[in-house]
Amino acid sequence: MDVAIIGIGIHPFGRTEGVTGLEQGVHAAREALKDVGLDWNDMEFAYGGSSAAGNADSMVSKLGLTGLQFINVSNGCATGGSALQSAYMAIQSGMFDIGMAVGFDKHPRGAFTVNPEASGLGKWYGDIGMALTPQFFGMKIQRYMHEYDISEDTLIRVAVKNFRNGAKNPNAWRRNGFSYDDVAQSQMVCHPLRKYMFCSPAEGGCAMILCRADKAKQFTSNPVFLKAVAVKTRQFGSFEVFSQSQALERAPAPTVQASTAAFEMAGIGPEDIDVAQLQDTESGAEIMHMAENGFCADGDQEKWLHEGYTEIDGKLPVNTDGGCLANGEPVGASGLRQVYEICLQLRGEAGERQVPNSPKTGYTHVYGAPGLSGVTIMAA
Repeated sequence: MDVAIIGIGIHPFGRTEGVTGLEQGVHAAREALKDVGLDWNDMEFAYGGSSAAGNADSMVSKLGLTGLQFINVSNGCATGGSALQSAYMAIQSGMFDIGMAVGFDKHPRGAFTVNPEASGLGKWYGDIGMALTPQFFGMKIQRYMHEYDISEDTLIRVAVKNFRNGAKNPNAWRRNGFSYDDVAQSQMVCHPLRKYMFCSPAEGGCAMILCRADKAKQFTSNPVFLKAVAVKTRQFGSFEVFSQSQALERAPAPTVQASTAAFEMAGIGPEDIDVAQLQDTESGAEIMHMAENGFCADGDQEKWLHEGYTEIDGKLPVNTDGGCLANGEPVGASGLRQVYEICLQLRGEAGERQVPNSPKTGYTHVYGAPGLSGVTIMAA
């Protein structure tokens, strides 16, 4: 049974003093309901997630005590994508006709804090300073740049593009674009990644209303159809966040598995995608994920960024809403924010950042610790 997204809602990302993460999730849920003209009473189920702002099912105290099934989801940075997949499967199974996927978060200021024991590692891993995600990202892209002849210029161009796109997004946190020199001369954090190449922990909420595809036109004239949803964990040998060692033989990243599964499910290939949202925790992540998701060969990113292929009017627009760099990353909402943007693009409602020529297919990819990826493919 096919599944459609019929309503979308968002609470602006960034910092919203005096508003809890839960309240931001409730705002997003109400916006999604309003978008499609439905009430909370119409929802048969919900899946929701948050990393640092409480249990998502607590939203019922504000939305209404209707007795619906509400299941909390926690899956690292892929929490939002996993909530969406859960909702997708609930409808596809035939158990429900309509429901919601929602995510929100409100992280404290500063870098993400990590509890190694929650990821199956000893406390010692944090005590000796290894549980630092910026350090891991720096090491990973450093090796990738060496192996595939990627220059710092490409890292800078990713950041400049995403901040420029974010400046056109009324829901983005960072709406002041940075120049090439701004990025290139910003403070070095973990070589080769500089201050303006990283996203920041943030706040925000996002929600989707899903229903059986054969009933979608009863609710809206412009549904977006979910053609594939896939979430995959790491294989032995893939080098991921919190890896304590490297295997003698390297295995593909979980993104490769998730992407392959999604394209097979949708019955199309990377060349058929009109617009994409790829996890850009930092500039290097977007570069590596371009290849891991099958959109280009390793090393081709240098040409793609230099030639403007990933710009809004390019061959494959990537992170048209500014990505994590401009929006920040409220973990529970980030994956759904990507889907929200693709829905806007396929509905032709993205305003200044609208991809030309009426895009028909969209793609989202989220990556989370300790090594899992979620991919969706959508069609107008």
